[in-house]
Amino acid sequence: MHAESPKRLEAIVQKLETEGLMSDYLVPLPLPEEMAAAVHASRYLDTLRTMSDGRLDMDTYVHAETYPLALLAAGGAVTAARHAEVTGTPAIALVRPPGHHAGKDHGGGFCYLNNIAIAAHDLLLRVPRVAILDYDAHHGNGTEELFLGDPRVLYISTHQYGIFPGTGAAEVLGEGPARGHMVNIPFPAKAGDSSYDLAYRMLIEPMVREFKPAAILISFGIDAHYKDPITGLSLSSTGYVRLVSSTLDLAKEICGGRIALVLEGGYHPTALSEVVAAAVARLAGNSIHLQYTEVFDSTERGRDAVEKVRSLHKPFWRL
Repeated sequence: MHAESPKRLEAIVQKLETEGLMSDYLVPLPLPEEMAAAVHASRYLDTLRTMSDGRLDMDTYVHAETYPLALLAAGGAVTAARHAEVTGTPAIALVRPPGHHAGKDHGGGFCYLNNIAIAAHDLLLRVPRVAILDYDAHHGNGTEELFLGDPRVLYISTHQYGIFPGTGAAEVLGEGPARGHMVNIPFPAKAGDSSYDLAYRMLIEPMVREFKPAAILISFGIDAHYKDPITGLSLSSTGYVRLVSSTLDLAKEICGGRIALVLEGGYHPTALSEVVAAAVARLAGNSIHLQYTEVFDSTERGRDAVEKVRSLHKPFWRL
């Protein structure tokens, strides 16, 4: 079975129902094609629309139903972001396929349309600045590409360096007026709870505070979890919840609670559903029992990476 399968969302829904967390949700509409075309090249969208059977890379297959499903996922991201914008209430978009590897004229890595980039582009029609925090284990090369020179966006990615897609070096800082707005935190394998805590404290929180976004979007990948089968990071469920909780509190303080989480990766169904359910509970001010709480990184394995990023970005931020 393919790692990015419907069973991912099935596991999440089952867990949410078990925890009594499915009482309040919206069913999104598919994204209008013109909104996709504001981010992606028309020729690429034509390829997705007309390709009935093929692949974008060795693991990213295209079938006749792929494009409509990708539009629905992107519509979910936009729905969540708009809900947070209008109400000041945090929202989470439980969508698949994921999106952060999709660039202007390409997909790959299980991604077709860049859900979070489309949501950010839509927000930027009405607000001056958006921060995108990418907590997926893989670097969001598509998101970086799409906003590389846009000073209205702060993009911060925590990821395992050296795995797919092979991008995300700390030295990539952004271009032109956006220099300093691309922040790659390239963790070594086995980095986990203490490394993420350090990155949040030393980099993420102070940068977001100084940037003062009108809204925050999170690429909510759960594949940095120690149970995930396709990556080598070691974040626990407790560490994930702490990361989400800290970011929610920050959003409440600096942008009126305008924050939306958009599901990206995460390929261990039980760990995935546990973390998502815990995040949904946290959005409502509650908590659930967590199973996967072992801490495999209590010694800041990622400190060198954090210190390097801090040094590179000191000319741009008060760190």
